[in-house]
Amino acid sequence: MLSTQLNPMAEDNRLSPNCICQLKRNVTNVLKDGRRVVVILDMEVVKSADEVAGKIGEPTPYVEGESSSHTPSPYHKRSIQQQHKHWLFSVRWTIRARVTNKSGIRTWSNSRGDGKLFSMEIVDESGEIRVTAFTQEVDKFYSIIETGKVFYISKGSLKIANKQYSSLKNDYEMTLNGESTIIPCEDTQDVPMVQCNFVSIADLEAREKDAVLDVIGVCKSVADVTRLTTKNNREVSKRTLNLMDQSGKLVEVTLWGEEAENFDGSGQPILAIKGAKLSDYGGRSLSASFSSTVMVNPDIPEAYKLRGWYDKEGHSMDGQSLTEARTGGGGGGGNTNWKTLADIKTEHLGHGDKADYFSCIATIVYIRKENCLYQACPSQDCNKKVVDQQNGMFRCEKCDKEFPNFKYRLILSANIADYGDNQWVTCFQESAEAILGQNAAYLGQLKDSNEAAFEEIFQQANFHTFVFRNRVKLETYNDESRIKATVMEVKPVDHKEYSKRLIMNIRKMAAAQ
Repeated sequence: MLSTQLNPMAEDNRLSPNCICQLKRNVTNVLKDGRRVVVILDMEVVKSADEVAGKIGEPTPYVEGESSSHTPSPYHKRSIQQQHKHWLFSVRWTIRARVTNKSGIRTWSNSRGDGKLFSMEIVDESGEIRVTAFTQEVDKFYSIIETGKVFYISKGSLKIANKQYSSLKNDYEMTLNGESTIIPCEDTQDVPMVQCNFVSIADLEAREKDAVLDVIGVCKSVADVTRLTTKNNREVSKRTLNLMDQSGKLVEVTLWGEEAENFDGSGQPILAIKGAKLSDYGGRSLSASFSSTVMVNPDIPEAYKLRGWYDKEGHSMDGQSLTEARTGGGGGGGNTNWKTLADIKTEHLGHGDKADYFSCIATIVYIRKENCLYQACPSQDCNKKVVDQQNGMFRCEKCDKEFPNFKYRLILSANIADYGDNQWVTCFQESAEAILGQNAAYLGQLKDSNEAAFEEIFQQANFHTFVFRNRVKLETYNDESRIKATVMEVKPVDHKEYSKRLIMNIRKMAAAQ
């Protein structure tokens, strides 16, 4: 049986009946029925079939345990592709591969029960494949697996790959089961580190939206970590950075979760991302999802070549960005979508099929402290309200579990105003804490122990001015339509940048007259 990378030899008819071959590398595996199969990893056609005068001798199929004089059973011819698929689903195999990417543990809870999973990507000489473990196998294998290490992996189940969750160039993916084994391997020789097909940053402009691709570049600049609240009220960390390569082009890349938290952009490191998703929002930008592999200063030739170029000449280049500037500092310029609160009504923001996003500079006028705190599920990925069981336990209906504790969460309703209008907005955890200057846990304790001090924090938060990044959408409830405004991010005002923007706007208005 040929390994995947040798299939073109058969497709191009270089490998055909009666040609003479030299096997350079191979491994032997045993099928479930006891038969042996030789997997060819590397081979060379010494003489083509045209150069050989027909079949040499009278070869017969080899059957283990039978003498050569035994009459062989009829031989049913099978194409290499057919044999490849047959072997995939029937062989009790063992592979030696390196882990190139390991995800975190993801959990879920639904009517059928709770569950968890993690996935990893492994590579050997013949290619790469995605491996997923569920529930019991998560407990069994997660702590063993280390990115970059080599393991012997055997007895997994193979199925057709779901390309929605994997960008690997493999038609199959593996699932670990109760019979699977994973054993660390000390012999790491000849096992490749990672397989990447890097795309030049300049070529991103010609690629289709939502394409999943590999990219490598120098981290030219990096922003601080921010935290967002998703639609299902879950917090996620986010960090943006700019990559540049020898093309002199820059692209904005977004990291999420632990990658965003742990990334250190000091010293302008080389960053390689396998499986980044391309977006066309605001030009071209990339996002590293949970299935992407993010490598800092990887030990690969492309990284050394890029580092040499950057240290010699690239460091003096500003680079041309493929991504429009969409966010600025507190009051800054760029291409941030600046609006006034009056523009919400005059421009009918939020009335379309999708929500509108804009930034404004406004002042806190009033904050409702009633019902601003609630007791939430203490699980990391769940923020649902818990029910006090009146027995020292708190129940989360979503997780279908009871806990001895809870965490406080903030949902703040505030009225903000600028020179032209005012607007009620909803602020979730991060933005609410930024406005009040205190975290939710402290506020929860204070509310229970010192009501006067609790109210004082809300009074002191009034009449402070911030930069608000908002989401607005027209929603209908009880046949009544109204604009719902949600604060996505709160930043202090950078008065220097704000003044620059005002001066620029004044000059534009003067030139237009």
